[in-house]
Amino acid sequence: MDQLVDAFGRPLRDLRISVTDRCNFRCTYCMPKEVFGHDYRFLDRKELLDFEEITRVARAAVSLGVQKLRLTGGEPLIRRDVERLIAMLSELDAEVTLTTNASLLPRKAQALKDAGLDRITVSLDSMDDATFRAMNDVDFPVGRVLEGIEAAHAVGLPVKVNSVVKRGVNEKEIVPLARYFRDTPHVLRFIEYMDVGATNGWRMDDVISAAEIVKLIDAEFPIEPAEANYRGEVAKRWRYTDGKGEIGIIASVTQPFCGDCTRSRISAEGKLYTCLFAVRGHDLRALIRSGATDDQLAAKLAEIWHVRGDRYSELRSQNTVDPAIGERNVDMSYIGG
Repeated sequence: MDQLVDAFGRPLRDLRISVTDRCNFRCTYCMPKEVFGHDYRFLDRKELLDFEEITRVARAAVSLGVQKLRLTGGEPLIRRDVERLIAMLSELDAEVTLTTNASLLPRKAQALKDAGLDRITVSLDSMDDATFRAMNDVDFPVGRVLEGIEAAHAVGLPVKVNSVVKRGVNEKEIVPLARYFRDTPHVLRFIEYMDVGATNGWRMDDVISAAEIVKLIDAEFPIEPAEANYRGEVAKRWRYTDGKGEIGIIASVTQPFCGDCTRSRISAEGKLYTCLFAVRGHDLRALIRSGATDDQLAAKLAEIWHVRGDRYSELRSQNTVDPAIGERNVDMSYIGG
């Protein structure tokens, strides 16, 4: 079969799968309490794709060239028996990874490894406990995230650490984070604060640019650019000149990488989004539950990807609502990162 590419010649290589729209954190840039409070209606269990349905979508995607499957949320570790899903996905010819806030990782790390998980990414936005508790807004301490990271490392899971940086909130934590993870096996990646959805009150003034992040770290620990590991790698790599590891910077706001984007996303109830900043998705759950065969499901995925023309970050403005449609972009908590 010829390689599947979209309207700009970009292949489909990564599928990010949200297994739940729920989270036990209320991070202010993702799921703020004032929006996702006690009266917010999360999806009912019957609305979620079950594990067999998720595996069918993943199998179809792998048949079209997907090489990496990433489980997200919400917080994926609060989905009951998620280890069973990982075991099912690990039988496919693709890398299986997971992004987590690490709150449940100390007790789940071994089961995740045993199920076949290849790698894990942990979100950690500050080394300062007060700052971190304020950002997650559920008073969760830094120390317990670090316990989760070490638990994953102890069972042999490679760990990446993601930190979202927002001006006036945690930019003073850039160097402390770099200091802590320098000379460890864990790769630290900084993420520019992004305008995903409309619930986080995003403004361009809140963005700490990649250039600023590099300047701050380089002044303390000299760094130099490193080559990408593969086409479509989201983080630009920088290595410490003294050989004590590397960092990554994801700069979708100031240095868009739409031209090499190979990622697609499935929401928890089975909608396919071809861009993190999409307004609406394609309903795969209805197709699956109407009795579609695996071949028909793969054909639908191919049809959607083939006409994909997303390049939101290259066209970004400060308006997080699509003026042509009058709808807001889908929220980060709905389709993961």
